[in-house]
Amino acid sequence: GDQKINHAIEPMICDNETEEEKAAKLEELMEELNALTGLAAVKSQVNSLINLIRVQKMREENGLKTSDVSKHMVFMGNPGTGKTTVARKLAEIYKYIGVVKTGQLVEVDRSGLVRGYVGQTATRVQEVVEEALGGILFVDEAYTLTVGKGEGDFGQEAVDTLLKAMEDHRQDLIVIVAGYSDLMDQFLESNPGLRSRFSNFIQFEDYTADEMMEIFKKNLQSQDYKLSKEAEEKAAELMKNRVDNKPDNFANARDVRNFMEHAISNQATRIVSLENAAQSKEVLSTIEACDLQDFE
Repeated sequence: GDQKINHAIEPMICDNETEEEKAAKLEELMEELNALTGLAAVKSQVNSLINLIRVQKMREENGLKTSDVSKHMVFMGNPGTGKTTVARKLAEIYKYIGVVKTGQLVEVDRSGLVRGYVGQTATRVQEVVEEALGGILFVDEAYTLTVGKGEGDFGQEAVDTLLKAMEDHRQDLIVIVAGYSDLMDQFLESNPGLRSRFSNFIQFEDYTADEMMEIFKKNLQSQDYKLSKEAEEKAAELMKNRVDNKPDNFANARDVRNFMEHAISNQATRIVSLENAAQSKEVLSTIEACDLQDFE
């Protein structure tokens, strides 16, 4: 079918890792999280939460009282602001600080949860929950489960089943619900049980033009491309223009990805028949200003 279920890529689980190896891996994951472009407020909030959990664990080991830290979260923000990326990092970090056992991220949206007949939705949600146990269940565009509740809509059944699962699996299920800020507010208002379950609200801001430019350059670099000086100036101007005049479908890093794919394809068309291209690393790896076209 066309439903969006990205079967989680299971992180390699080696239970025989030494404490030193675990500590090193955790440090590396924290560095990766903090190296993400932009997202200053997100990183600060996530770091605070992780520190709180780590200290509570230490207290527990020393026989001190601990308060139950709620780990379910609401990620609010526009498309392409890094919500899934942060959730995936968080799942692994949680594994290394001992919050969850396996650290996979299972990502679903409405089409992956809601079925067309009475009773099927509950069963479907339970299957997805089973898959997510020991990791994080990430429900994207969660507000679509509660909008337009009319006769014959099973979105509410999905929400009720999920709430029950969160209660039944308190120790080994973490849920992150994500979507546009104002719509997520409506989602939480739709059911008193929801409001009380989610106490961590993390706001993902749109990227600035400079941050979009940084993402563009990082992505190019990761694929062995670079910009000529003129191309860099032109790209910066196009990014600034995009951010200053945001269209309704503005999609942050996703816009950058499309922009990059077009540039790479234009470059290929331009150089494929050049005499010296095949032997020249420089020609093959450089994006010129003429390869850049404005955002679609």
